[in-house]
Order: sequence, then C-alpha cells, then structure tokens
Amino acid sequence: MFLENTLNFNKQTGWIEVVCGSMFSGKTEELIRRIRRAQFANLGVIIFKPKADTRDKKNKVVSHDNSIIECLAVKKANEIYEKVQNCRVVGIDEAQFFDDQIIEVCNSLANQGIRVIVAGLDMDYKGVPFQNMANLMATAEYVTKVHAICPETGGLAQYSYRKTKSKKRILLGKADEYMPLSRAAYFEKSNKKGKKISVKGAKKVSGKKTKD
Repeated sequence: MFLENTLNFNKQTGWIEVVCGSMFSGKTEELIRRIRRAQFANLGVIIFKPKADTRDKKNKVVSHDNSIIECLAVKKANEIYEKVQNCRVVGIDEAQFFDDQIIEVCNSLANQGIRVIVAGLDMDYKGVPFQNMANLMATAEYVTKVHAICPETGGLAQYSYRKTKSKKRILLGKADEYMPLSRAAYFEKSNKKGKKISVKGAKKVSGKKTKD
C-alpha cells in the first residue's frame, strides 16, 4: 500500500503521484483513498476531472465500487490553475481525457510545493499507451500500477478489452462496454475477433532449443 511522503511540507517542493492501470483496476478508489487521508490531515484539498467524462454527475468523482467524492469538472487542463488556491494537495481523475497541457500543469503545481495525485488509464482498448499518461509517469516521483482481475484466467488484468464494435479511441463506458483481461486472454480474444494484434518491429522467437 502506498504511504505518503512524510517529509516536512515547509522544507521541500511538491511531487507527483500517478495511479494507473486498466478499467476496473481500482485507480479511482486509490485516488479517493489518498485524497481522504489528506482531508483527515486537514490539508487544503481540491479534486478535478475532465468535463468529457459524463458518466456521473459533473461535480462528483465516482469509482466502480461506488466510492464518491466532490470535485470540479474542467474542460481544459490549464483551467486548473484558476481553481487552485490555498491548496496543498490536488487530485486529478481520468487524466487520459485531458489535453497534453496536463503534463505542464501537474509539473508546475508540483514545482510550487503542491502534492499532485493523478489517476488514469495507461492504455486504450488496443493496448496503445495514452501519451499524456506515459509522460506523467516519466516525470512523477511515485508511480503505482494497479490491476483488475481477469474473469477469463483469474490472473492479474492489465488490458481494457472493448466488447462493442466501436473503433473510437475514446468511448465512455462501464461493464457493458469493457472487460479487464490478462495479457494471454486479451491477445487470444482479440485475435479470435479477427483483429490481429501485433507489436510493431517485433520478431517472432523460434521455439528451437540451442545446443550446449
């Protein structure tokens, strides 16, 4: 379990924490858990989510296990600057839906002494990383990758398999549209669906054994 940095706030700069993973992996639950601990510590806290996420009420962050916390919905990442006043902790949910400016915003806030907690999907339904999340992970002090449970294998799931035929990269949905799968289950199901999944530039490894 992640434990907060216990150094004196007055003698250090801020930092960035990223919580990432597939659908149904507990990203938002972990964000809410950390935010609530900050609230218990009487730190100034504010949470944001993108207006593009219309699955729940615009002033609520809601996890799949129905944990709920108040938030502000903003259209663009740089609007966050206008809302952050006297805050020591900033939470951002569904960061993959924000524009690329989210990277500069998070780093700027951290450089001003603010603890920034970011949650979001690391990959889309094709298994391609969201670039803004990848950049945030690269610049963050702390990265936590959480996993769902694969219903096909019972193992850890890191892919968000889309059950519908839509080819839009961004498709808001819940259990009716998505299912978390392990690597083996994801590639097997994707290939059966007629959607050959391959890694660019990858070479197939022969199964031949080498002689000693």
